[in-house]
Amino acid sequence: MNIGIYIYENAEVLDFSGPFEVFSTANRFIKDCNQVYLIGQTSQTINARGGFNVIPHFNIAEHPPLDLLIVVGGVHDQEMKKSAVIDWISEQNEKVKYIASVCTGAFLLAEAGVLNNLVVTTHWEDIESLALSYQDLTVKPNVRWIEQERVLTSGGISAGIDMSLYLIEKLFGKSIALKTAKQMEFRWQQIPDE
Repeated sequence: MNIGIYIYENAEVLDFSGPFEVFSTANRFIKDCNQVYLIGQTSQTINARGGFNVIPHFNIAEHPPLDLLIVVGGVHDQEMKKSAVIDWISEQNEKVKYIASVCTGAFLLAEAGVLNNLVVTTHWEDIESLALSYQDLTVKPNVRWIEQERVLTSGGISAGIDMSLYLIEKLFGKSIALKTAKQMEFRWQQIPDE
């Protein structure tokens, strides 16, 4: 599988590094390895939260075809105003098998029309804001992640790891997910409710 993780200025570090670690660690246990890519609007260095500098593997104009797109959270206000990014997310939604968000990445998915009329979640601090901004959504608090057919949203930061392990289970089986969590020494919350 080709897995793209969309990152941007002031993205939350664990939002993208957590899922990246899950999918790359799972490669130790599966025959056909996942290709995991960080994707930026451009190929320039991105200054994530806390001054963590990251160079994306690809940009939104040039990247391999994706099977799964994960859009991360962080300080997303400026990202919401970028029509090229929102259009790209909307286009990818038509192409990928699965699309997901971590934390406030749900705002970007909502802006791109991916979450219309769905039950979703986000970081606990942003539940009310997401519900007010996109009133067609049912925004649930106190859950680690929510799956609606091919769309997944997770709570904040570390919840993205739980959701990613769930995706490993869904795609490659529970045994692979458990081995991945053990390798990471991570206590996977297998049930989405907190």
